[in-house]
Amino acid sequence: MKRKLISAIGVAGMMISLAACGGDGGDKAGADGYAGETLTVWVMDGSSPDQWQKDVQTAFEKKTKAKVKFEVQQWNGIQQKLTTALSEENPPDVFEIGNTQTPAYAKTGGLADLADLKTEIGADWTASLNESSIFDGKQYAAPWYFANRVVLYNKKVWADAGIKDTPKTRDEFYADLKQIGEKTDAEPIYLPGQNWYHFVGLTIGEGVQLVKEQDGKYVSNLDDPKVAAAMETYKKFQALSKAPKDKDEATPQQGEVFGKGNVGAFIGMGWEAGIAIKANPKIEKEIGYFTIPGATADKPEGVFLGGSNLAVAAGSKKQELAKEFLKIALSDKYEGELAKLNGVIPNKEALQSNLKGNVVAEAAAPAAAGGGTTPLIPEWAAVENAPNPVKTYMTAVLNGKSPAEAAKQVEDEFNKRLAQQQ
Repeated sequence: MKRKLISAIGVAGMMISLAACGGDGGDKAGADGYAGETLTVWVMDGSSPDQWQKDVQTAFEKKTKAKVKFEVQQWNGIQQKLTTALSEENPPDVFEIGNTQTPAYAKTGGLADLADLKTEIGADWTASLNESSIFDGKQYAAPWYFANRVVLYNKKVWADAGIKDTPKTRDEFYADLKQIGEKTDAEPIYLPGQNWYHFVGLTIGEGVQLVKEQDGKYVSNLDDPKVAAAMETYKKFQALSKAPKDKDEATPQQGEVFGKGNVGAFIGMGWEAGIAIKANPKIEKEIGYFTIPGATADKPEGVFLGGSNLAVAAGSKKQELAKEFLKIALSDKYEGELAKLNGVIPNKEALQSNLKGNVVAEAAAPAAAGGGTTPLIPEWAAVENAPNPVKTYMTAVLNGKSPAEAAKQVEDEFNKRLAQQQ
């Protein structure tokens, strides 16, 4: 998926914007290592700062005697470009891949099995972050970095309502928003009807997926009572908002709405603070962040985890050298450096100390262990195409249909998309 990375500066967030072949032919460790070889690594625009690339390159070349060539790619059109590259004789050896895209490439045989790498360096990768790297029980990638939604709130509005602390539970969050509505003229929360990534987070919190396997194929699971419970939670909070029920968070940009200064809170990515500040620079000092509260204080709300994995092309002729690169790039030293520089969640909970001082990342990190993604199946991709039936379902419920009625309304289209050939 397309993402923008955030790094907190003061109280504001801002955009910053891997057909099997033979391997290397054995262990080349020794005085000359892999001297004379060059490893090609594709990274996406904004993912890896110049300093991180420089430091990893120095460590890699010192250890292996080989060169590494970073090639920065654009998100627009990357899936077709990568699909083509993986089918050619000389694909990139290592490449960044969106976490939700990983299963599709694994299914087609484009990714090398990294089980040995997982055994060697991945014993303590956070399970929720590593989930998207696994397909059919095999490790086809390695978790790299992640981000998730938080609550962005207007400190002045909350103070005007007499609220002195941020909420720790879902009920406290709702009560605070109601108090804002009762004691101020501000809109308590801006929550459009189709902020479906937040809805996915709520279903993750309920422990349910949006699809299920039935008679050997995937079908809609929107009629599950746990999905209905997640939608009822969404509906309860959305009732406190004036946002349209048939629009998403980008129509209009919710950061722009928040930037006007008369909204108590919204649920979004940390970088959306930059949108608010661009619309109204004076609001910067008023923006605060906190973890989306869950049903109990000891467990944050479920969140959708957007992020990237690193993979090795099955067609790479430099498999062992590629794994040497990953051992360095994913080491505690350089994984921690990336987290610190980009304000992203690292692949191990033990490395979250690198986020200290980054207010956005500190708010996001507690929810990562309990987060998840859309269903990790190749068939899912077609579901997200417009008009997204999940969005249609949400709007139908918000407009008065029961969750069961809304699920029935979109079931045929949902299942038709899941049945498309991949």
